[in-house]
Amino acid sequence: MGGETSDLEGRHHALPIDPDAAGERRAGTPASSRPATRSIVSVVAASGALGAVARYELERALPSRAGQYPWGTFWVNVSGSLAIGFVLVLLSDRFPRARLARPLIATGFLGAYTTFSTYAVEAVDLSRGHHVATAVAYALSSLIAGGVAVVIGMALARLAGRADASVELGPTEPQALEEQSEA
Repeated sequence: MGGETSDLEGRHHALPIDPDAAGERRAGTPASSRPATRSIVSVVAASGALGAVARYELERALPSRAGQYPWGTFWVNVSGSLAIGFVLVLLSDRFPRARLARPLIATGFLGAYTTFSTYAVEAVDLSRGHHVATAVAYALSSLIAGGVAVVIGMALARLAGRADASVELGPTEPQALEEQSEA
């Protein structure tokens, strides 16, 4: 289900898990036997259509020819990785009861926006076209940049959550005492 990760200050946090699967399965019951609700399927389909269009437009804006580094797919996947890291932490930490938000944003829009299959085909095509160095650079840089982007997205969501919490709570007790002594 979920694992652990550390933030920039070394604190451990649980990774977001699939809230639709958590606690709903009984032992021995396959996940595929859970009934899918029409609302979730509709949300995934509609937002997936939007994500696919967004990917298509970004790839059109950054075309590449045979043998060239596929910048369009690279930036689609890296930006999608950053967004999914941010969104999943934000939703799990700040909006855990938002039932349709994760399928809408993460599964639907970002699932259709990002593309592992195109990444794999492009890497293989580069290699088959005797552009092995470009294929290896693309394959490795995409994986590394995507992983780094997810971690940055998660860290940004946690920072945003902390900033929201400090605004809601006001100054901490030592800050309040310091402000009083200065006055």
